[in-house]
Amino acid sequence: MAAETRRGLIVTLIVSTLAEMIVFALLLFVPAGTLGWWRAWVYLGAVLVGTIGSSLNILDANPELLAERMKPPIQQGQSRADKVLLPAMVAAFAAVLALAPLDVFRLHLLPKANPVASALGLAAFIAGWWLAHRAMRENAFATPVVKDQRARGKTVVQSGPYRIVRHPMYAGGVLVFVGTPLWLESWAAAILALAAVGLIVLRIIAEERFLRCKLSGYAAYTKRVRYRLIPSIW
Repeated sequence: MAAETRRGLIVTLIVSTLAEMIVFALLLFVPAGTLGWWRAWVYLGAVLVGTIGSSLNILDANPELLAERMKPPIQQGQSRADKVLLPAMVAAFAAVLALAPLDVFRLHLLPKANPVASALGLAAFIAGWWLAHRAMRENAFATPVVKDQRARGKTVVQSGPYRIVRHPMYAGGVLVFVGTPLWLESWAAAILALAAVGLIVLRIIAEERFLRCKLSGYAAYTKRVRYRLIPSIW
């Protein structure tokens, strides 16, 4: 990869990461009405370290994938269903982030998650982030949008976590979606996160329908790897 291209990707990564951190901070601290929320700072630190670490790792291993992952959420060639489901998932997660401080500091909809549940939430978040990154390392076509990638030579990936479930990135996403509000001590936001998980399920169904039509060998792969998201369940 040319040095100029690499520098361009790094600049884009810095800008996009900074924008993401600002949005997350606003969603957490504005509803809380205080900056003195140490759990939110720990969470933002984990997001920052995870984003930079995984992105730089992918930059070394597959810069083309990193460039694809920094493209806008609505793209040419994207499936019609994904143009609806992807923004809905983003909005649902934003709602989870905003509800957590509203619940903890203002509304008190449910009792706070106890320290054990909260610690498990952080562990789930870290595990989910790692699993999603592992899937991206294995799958050079793991773009954030569902689109026809035959021009890039897309093939069915069957190694690593893809030997266990067909959508390990989504499995990681489920852990992140549920673990985040638990770490922030909000059972109410964790319940709302189930709506985001429901959108993940809908997106998997729509994506598999798309891949069966557009990706040679995918139908056979679904027969070899039976489970979509959770081994032995679905």
